[in-house]
This record gives sequence, structure tokens and C-alpha cells, in this order.
Amino acid sequence: MKTDFLIIGAGIIGLSIARALQQKYPKSSIRIIEKEGDVGLHASGRNSGVLHAGFYYTADSLKARFTREGNASMKAFCREKGLPVNACAKVVVARNESEVETLYELERRGHANGVEVTIIDEEQTAKIDPNIRTCQKALYSPTTATVDPKAVVHALKEEVVARGARLYLGTPYLKQAGENEIATPAGTFSAGCVINCAGLFADKIARDFGFSKNYTILPFKGVYLKYSDSDRPVKTNIYPVPNLKNPFLGVHYTVTVDGTVKIGPTAIPAFWRENYRGFDRFDGRDMLEILRYEAELFMTNRFHFRALAFEEFRKYSKRRLAHLARDMVKEIDERKFDRWSTPGIRAQLLDTRTLELVQDFVVEGDGKSVHILNAVSPAFTCSLPFGEWVVEKYVKG
Repeated sequence: MKTDFLIIGAGIIGLSIARALQQKYPKSSIRIIEKEGDVGLHASGRNSGVLHAGFYYTADSLKARFTREGNASMKAFCREKGLPVNACAKVVVARNESEVETLYELERRGHANGVEVTIIDEEQTAKIDPNIRTCQKALYSPTTATVDPKAVVHALKEEVVARGARLYLGTPYLKQAGENEIATPAGTFSAGCVINCAGLFADKIARDFGFSKNYTILPFKGVYLKYSDSDRPVKTNIYPVPNLKNPFLGVHYTVTVDGTVKIGPTAIPAFWRENYRGFDRFDGRDMLEILRYEAELFMTNRFHFRALAFEEFRKYSKRRLAHLARDMVKEIDERKFDRWSTPGIRAQLLDTRTLELVQDFVVEGDGKSVHILNAVSPAFTCSLPFGEWVVEKYVKG
């Protein structure tokens, strides 16, 4: 089967790139292969649904560029498709005086990125949500919102298919069968350009094409605890001041698009790429590779991995996870956070030369193939402008 463009992976990134290709090359043929029986069954459909504003990232990063644009474009997409948006905003709180200065750093980054953020005092914070507890100051982000990630992915699928893209579900990438020829159970695809959006497996596929020589995916498991009662203990997303040296934002309160309140996520080191529950999707070879890197990180304690691992595994306790969120609010019934969400796996890129987690987007390619190696949070927020940028910078029609 010949096609102009072959996309591997029908998550939010793969579908956004398909949309961008249709906008730039409307007469081109596009085929998308997806190993699962539907779109968005991994990170794209399992994430929090938060549309981030873009104040966490330094101005020279791709994340800073695309988060602000993506926040606006995703809201516009949802309005166009009739999908709900919860304009619940976000407040980043300081739990002690030493964290207040980091709030000002986040404000500086936000302003440098063209993002609307404001330092507010405790009285102003109480007007936004009277249950928030903060030390002296907080950072208010009015443009943060939440959407239904599954609904977004399916709306995007319907659009690109309606415009002529061919979607092959239950069709995994098997191997490279020749130059720009991909073997699958449905036959061999021959493409002018192969675009690898395989998420957790993007690094492995990229190596078949001679890329990802200095990177590997290190998976982290994320789960939330949902609040089970009908009352709403908080009105807005409440986040702690993050450690800006790592890509995780800490345990926080999320108000979903339907008003459900949840706390999390965890960032528990996973033992294989699809280590969602128990031994489901167990892959022994994958586990040995992942454990080798995790053991090296544990021994060298790069980016304080040892403390991170111990603390994250403790979060398998509902009581521990609820306790970590307790000091960001004035009152909460921790016992009502009693339902685990569907687990997700963060496809986090590790630089094998430095043993550091890569915090920005990483794309490699040569015109004949393009490989999205690192599309971690806030990739969902960034997806639409990021897809356009990938097509503009890496794809030749």
C-alpha cells in the first residue's frame, strides 16, 4: 500500500500531525496505523485533561512556545466541535516562606511567555476559592482549564478521517521492510515520509531508522485518587510550588471537565512500558532494559532518583497520597478520596549520555522519516500547534 505520509500511532500527537498535514498538503494521501482497537487508549486518553497555561517553562523552550498557543487553539477546537471546557483556572500555592520566591520565578516565566499570571495575596486567594491554604502569596492562572481528553481525541479522529485520512486500527508496526517500507499484520506500507508518533515505543521504532541513538524511554506510572462524594471541596485546580529541576509538578488537586475532584498524579517508576496493572502486557525483555537504567539511576542517584523512587512507591497508599494534598487546603475529608483513576504511563525520555530526564520536546528526522521522541506533559495542551510545527520544520511534501 503506497501513501504520501504514514503516521505510526493514533494518539493526540499523531492525529494532530495528520490534521496539520491535511491543512498544508490537502491533496496528499495519509494513512495512520494504530496497534490498539481504538484511538487514544494510552497517554492521550488517560491524562488529566488539564489545558496548561504555559508559565512553568523557560522562554527558550518549545514547551513555552506551544503551551500558550495550544491552550487557546484547543479551547477553540472544543468550541468548534461542541465539546465542554471547564474554565476552572489554577492557583499555585506556597506551603512555606521559602517557596514564595519560586512563585515570583513562575510569574517571571509566565510574563516572558506572554501568559496571563498574577501574584495574589491570601485575601485574594480566598475570593477565588475559600478553601485554599497558602503562605502569604499564591500564583493565579485564569487561562488554565480542563477538557475531556477522550472526547477531544475522538473529535480529532473524526475530522481527519472525514478529510480523507485512512485509519488502520489493530495494526501494529512490526518492522522496517525496506526504505520507508513498514511491515504490519495488514500488509506492507510504502510511504514518502514516515512519521513516528508511537509514544512509549517511539524510541525503539526510531532506532530502526537510525535515530534515537542517545535516548531511551523511561516509563513512569501516574494515577489519581477521585473524590467520591457529591460535594465539591475545591472549585479550582490547586497545585504546589514545583521543583523546577524535574518535570513532575507534584501532587495537586484537579477539577475535571464534569466537576469531579481528584488528587495526584503519582510518578512511580514503571518496570516495563505498558506496566499499567499487575502483569498485564508484561514484556520480560522490556523489563530487563528498563530495570537496567533504573538500577543505574538508583546507584548514581541522578536527579535524586533514589528519593524520588522511595517517595513515589509510598503513594500506592491512598492515605499517603491524600495526606500530601492536605496542606494545600483548609478543610478536606481525606477518607472521601477513595477511588483510583485509570492508570496512565508517562513516556519520559532519558538521555543515556547524561542520565538526565529530558524536559523539552525532542524530534529527530531526515525528511524521509520523522520521530517524535519526547512528547511529555503538557503535550496534550500543545498538540495542535506542535503538530503544525513538526509538519513545517521536518516534513517535505
